[in-house]
Amino acid sequence: MGKRIAVLVSNDLNHDQRVLKTCETLASLGWEPYIIGREMRDSAELQIPFKGHRVRLPFERGLGFYAALQLALVRTLSGQSFDAIWSNDLDTLLPGYLVSRSKKIPLVYDSHEYFTEAAGLTGRPFQRGVWLMLERVLFPRVRSVITVNHGIAEAYADRYPTALGGTPFVVRNMPRQQVPAVAERAKWRSRLGVSESQSLLILQGAFLDKDRGVKLAVDTLRLHPSWSLVVVGAGSEWEWAKDQVDSLSGRLICLPKMAFEELRILTASADIGLSLDQGNHGNYWMSLPNKLFDYIHAGIPVVASPMPEVAKVVNHYGVGSVVESMDVEGIGRAIQHVLQPGAADWKKRCQQAALELNWEAEESQVRAALLQAEKP
Repeated sequence: MGKRIAVLVSNDLNHDQRVLKTCETLASLGWEPYIIGREMRDSAELQIPFKGHRVRLPFERGLGFYAALQLALVRTLSGQSFDAIWSNDLDTLLPGYLVSRSKKIPLVYDSHEYFTEAAGLTGRPFQRGVWLMLERVLFPRVRSVITVNHGIAEAYADRYPTALGGTPFVVRNMPRQQVPAVAERAKWRSRLGVSESQSLLILQGAFLDKDRGVKLAVDTLRLHPSWSLVVVGAGSEWEWAKDQVDSLSGRLICLPKMAFEELRILTASADIGLSLDQGNHGNYWMSLPNKLFDYIHAGIPVVASPMPEVAKVVNHYGVGSVVESMDVEGIGRAIQHVLQPGAADWKKRCQQAALELNWEAEESQVRAALLQAEKP
């Protein structure tokens, strides 16, 4: 049995592919991951290949939720024996830091986003101020930090030039190497009521909230009657899209978030993957969405908004088109441009890109982060 490492998250564990991949890598390095998350009212039965525990909280959002989460994580960590702690995102860092100090064990902070610049904190100076204060106190004291792309890593290095951990390690959230799931294409299209002659677009995301591009995608669909669009996920813009289904005569399909393997097969059934996050917040502007790599591994081209990290990938590997004007006309032009070369050409480009853009190419950074955290 390997050394035990507590992996902290604020979600319900079942759909966090980055955390599960990280745990797989930790296990391959001789660690025994124990994942600690939370149980929500709509949480399905825990279905993860690792030992885990979900805390029940009296609140589901707001100040009460975050306060209860901190206490529950400290209590759970303190009641068991661990050899290291892996804190995912700023909302789990305080418990991880406090317990790691008290138990004198290594701590790795894995920041999945530029947390204090997130959309949910825009226009909320008090809430943002609290998180920023917490980050300013803790971040410089953590010996080992990981984040999801080079832009965010550089932003943290600029903000905290004297941080103990230096510039964060970068582990992009990419799928493992896999064979594109094309065999089920006809079956999925039949289920969706989309013929092979129709162009099928997909926009997916665990939380499709404000400014994730769903409204733009749906409004673009209205102007192109030969296209269909499937939106997969949850969140406020996904809920809005559900209300538009009847007005689009079956060309708009909204599906709730699903298991990764099922989503992978559905994605490979589409012709184009949309990544239309709007750069209205620092976190979105610097983001590198998981769906970008999901589309590439599925063998379908991407139409993406012009965020710097996203544009670098799309343009460098030639796997799609970056939208020049973020309106329905600009998005429509980008989609039409991608539809012209044909699926075989895009599939070849995506397959070549996937040989480099995969989790196996990133996971050495997980080991490096652990080694840095363990330094005396």
